[in-house]
Amino acid sequence: MIKNLAPDVMRQRLLIEGFYSITVDPDVIEKYFKTITENLNLRMYGKPIIFSPAGDGKSENQGYDAFVPLIDSGISVYIWSNKKFSLVLYILVSLSMNKWH
Repeated sequence: MIKNLAPDVMRQRLLIEGFYSITVDPDVIEKYFKTITENLNLRMYGKPIIFSPAGDGKSENQGYDAFVPLIDSGISVYIWSNKKFSLVLYILVSLSMNKWH
C-alpha cells in the first residue's frame, strides 16, 4: 500500500446514502447533477452518463448508475428501484461545510 499518495493534491470525498420517495428517471438525474454542481460552484465538462440495466440481472439491482465529469473530478450516483440511493462526490478542491447548510 502506498502511504501519502500525492499529499500536495487536495482531495475531498463525500458519501451520502439514503432513501428517496420521488419518481426517478434520466431527466430527474440530469436535473439533480445540474442543481448540485451549480449550488457547489462546480463545473461539468461533459453531459451526465446514465446507465440502466433494463431488466438484466437481479430485480433488486434495477435502477440507474450515473456519472458526471467535473473540471475538478466527478459525481457518481447509484439509484435502486427499491427506493435506495448512494451518491459519491469526489473533488480536488476544498469545499467549506458551512456552504452546504
